Amino acid sequence: MERTQSGRTGKGPGRGTYAVGDERRRRILDAAVEHFAQWGFHASSLARIAKDVGITQGGLLHHFRSKEDLLVQVLARIDEYDEERFFSRDFDSAAECLTTVLRLAEHNSTRLERTRMFNVLAAEAGDPAHPAHAYFTARYAKLVEHLSGTLRRAVAAGELGAGTDPVGVAHELAAVMDGLQLQWVLNPAGFDMTGRLRAYLDRLMRTLTADGSGLPAEN
Repeated sequence: MERTQSGRTGKGPGRGTYAVGDERRRRILDAAVEHFAQWGFHASSLARIAKDVGITQGGLLHHFRSKEDLLVQVLARIDEYDEERFFSRDFDSAAECLTTVLRLAEHNSTRLERTRMFNVLAAEAGDPAHPAHAYFTARYAKLVEHLSGTLRRAVAAGELGAGTDPVGVAHELAAVMDGLQLQWVLNPAGFDMTGRLRAYLDRLMRTLTADGSGLPAEN
């Protein structure tokens, strides 16, 4: 059997084969985001997603076991990126936490299809039978836990007033951010999502901080 200079046999998967597979998987995930954003989960078709990628449905199923598996992998891919970039560690203060929430919104304003998909799937997932129901339930629970933990430490450190309700504020933050994103998706060119969120977070900080200070100024 012929061998290459590296000692690998000429047959069997090599680095190039894996690279092609990774690239195809990425293209499938990207196409799935667009389809789920436009049609939701139930009305999206694996055949149409595969056609957009330039492969057969069987080729798609080589990478993802089912449409449900594809949906879960799309959501997991997004979460992994966001958690690593924005929420990979505990925050030192409430001000740092809210500034990071604003940075996430700014980043979301650069990825319309992803944000549109999130809104569509979150609405669909109100049905307990939806394949993303457990994902969204766990996502919001995790987000509230992370935010409320930061706010609770900020109260203990004296940054926030003693009467602050960390869990209640965390729920409100999630609701306001998602509500503003929904309005932006409906009118991307005419609605300043990050500007509205910054104004809200500044007002929130002024009502919660012990000294009445607002959100830190942008660098």
